[in-house]
Amino acid sequence: MTTQETPGPGRDAPAPQARPDHSPPEGRSPIRVVVAKPGLDGHDRGAKVVARALRDAGMEVIYTGLHQTPEQIVETALQEDADGIGLSVLSGAHMTLFERVMELLRERDASDIVVFGGGIIPTEDIAALEGMGVAKVFTPGTSTQDIVDWVRTRLGEPAEPAASTSAP
Repeated sequence: MTTQETPGPGRDAPAPQARPDHSPPEGRSPIRVVVAKPGLDGHDRGAKVVARALRDAGMEVIYTGLHQTPEQIVETALQEDADGIGLSVLSGAHMTLFERVMELLRERDASDIVVFGGGIIPTEDIAALEGMGVAKVFTPGTSTQDIVDWVRTRLGEPAEPAASTSAP
């Protein structure tokens, strides 16, 4: 009877291969997204589902946990060199919390970090949030695939640099 040895610590084993549809473009690191629950809202299932969907799509996700202040969220995004911040707000404080995050990003010269979010947000507030610079608001019932696709499109591959037209 022969035994089949399985790869383990200290044994040669092929490195796991990333699925081609989830790998970042050559020379580009994965999209980095901070997913946060600002304020006193304690319902985080949706944020965790979105964080996992983004992670499963090949993105690096930093989930801050519950009860984060806008200051903590922005500081995390800066320290983690995030491309985007996804906020989940179910408490009704979305106008105040999103506005403060946007204000802090401007103060820290980090307006290039794309802010998006979701939760229980009245339709009439979405235009006001977009007016303050929130890139996208997802409402209940949005599929995780729609969120992943939007994040990939908005934060994905940078545009190709324009060819230089100046003469040497």
